[in-house]
Amino acid sequence: MYLGIDLGTSGVKALLIDGEQRIVGSATGACDVLRPHSGWSEQDPADWIRATQEAIAGLKASHSMELAAVRGIGLSGHMHGATLLDDSDSVLRPCILWNDTRSHAEAAALDADPQFRAITGNIVFPGFTAPKLAWVAKHEPEVFAKVRWVLLPKDYLRLWLTGEHMSDMSDSAGTSWLDTGKRAWSESLLAATGLSERQMPSLVEGTAPAGTLKSDLASGWGMGAGVVVAGGAGDNAASACGMGTIGEGQAFVSLGTSGVLFAANARYLPNPESAVHAFCHALPDTWHQMGVILSATDALNWHAGITGRSASELTRELGDTLQAPTGVTFLPYLSGERTPHNDATIRGAFIGLGHESSRAVLTQAVLEGVSFAIRDSLEALRRAGTQLHRVTAIGGGSRSTLWLASIATALDLPVDVPADGDFGAAFGAARLGLVAATAADPLSVFTPPKTAHTVAPVASLREAYDDAYQRYGRLYPAIRAAY
Repeated sequence: MYLGIDLGTSGVKALLIDGEQRIVGSATGACDVLRPHSGWSEQDPADWIRATQEAIAGLKASHSMELAAVRGIGLSGHMHGATLLDDSDSVLRPCILWNDTRSHAEAAALDADPQFRAITGNIVFPGFTAPKLAWVAKHEPEVFAKVRWVLLPKDYLRLWLTGEHMSDMSDSAGTSWLDTGKRAWSESLLAATGLSERQMPSLVEGTAPAGTLKSDLASGWGMGAGVVVAGGAGDNAASACGMGTIGEGQAFVSLGTSGVLFAANARYLPNPESAVHAFCHALPDTWHQMGVILSATDALNWHAGITGRSASELTRELGDTLQAPTGVTFLPYLSGERTPHNDATIRGAFIGLGHESSRAVLTQAVLEGVSFAIRDSLEALRRAGTQLHRVTAIGGGSRSTLWLASIATALDLPVDVPADGDFGAAFGAARLGLVAATAADPLSVFTPPKTAHTVAPVASLREAYDDAYQRYGRLYPAIRAAY
């Protein structure tokens, strides 16, 4: 058996698979987010340990025999979080999370230093780790002076599990301290934030062993000795491992609260000017690119709240057949946008409203607006040298065939829908645990799921969608001028 532990913002998921990669069972433990000030988002790392214990206890209650057979553990977690420890490994302050925006000024200052984009291949976003440390140095100097270790959230769990200060390449690529092409810490970038490599965890590939489960935890969980803990991955790279998105040209689109267009690359292809994320993948000699939009299903849920209808009611109102755009355009920038604009202050809008604009017209515009935002990410990836021929859809929004038809037509790419199953970050983490424990060939493990069906672009609407996308693209500069 192999165990995947995924540390999410709202909780920890533990998932067991067997040697044939069949899911045996899963359990969860909840986490809370602390918001002491506007724009702040924090968690107490002790909460992660408690939630992990709860998840493992849930598995043990129903699958104790299977848990006893675990030979490898893989870790996944939300990226960019700043977990600060002193020289005795005590936590110095709550972890500053990925969606915390307090360090926007520090991020802009670091991004103005050309070495950051040149070495990391990425814009320094406010959510990344380096600007958080710059903020701590400025506003909490007494804490900064005590920092012995800076760990990412899943790597704090690793420390608790194994006693090792280690991280993997994919998660570390989101710190703004990694030389992404060389897959190594950059001393010059660390020095720019008053740190050194001795304060960073050692680096391994996500498929490599990165510690052994402590004997007291193994005993308490009913496991044997020598359980290997893999390097693991950041959450999106782990999801890609779960989806089998590891080869050149393979891609998925995730329609969750936010939206992600993820493409695997056999080489390093940065393009920071278009706000594409260029990170190491969880496998050796592999990288990936991501276009990220901040409101995907979040936009539809906002519209549902405004109209007093559920999201499913709104989409049912549109029928089963994709229609041509009506001329009403929705910009889904409800909390700003990443790709391609890197704009935290821009906000959303409906454009082209008339007396005839019904609720269904607005719903259609919301679906199209998200589809066009994902098209923006596709165009950004193309400018970075990546060509895609099809994508696989995951996430809650992928349950709407109509929305997938809109995305397929906007991208002019077929969209594959996987057969039922759990292919998320916890499953990808379990796969990483399997590879680390058995030295199996990653290509034989990270296979894609079977495709249940494919949603093709609607050829008769291609021209209408292209016209609507061009109109959509002209609106951002016009709205930007109002801010």
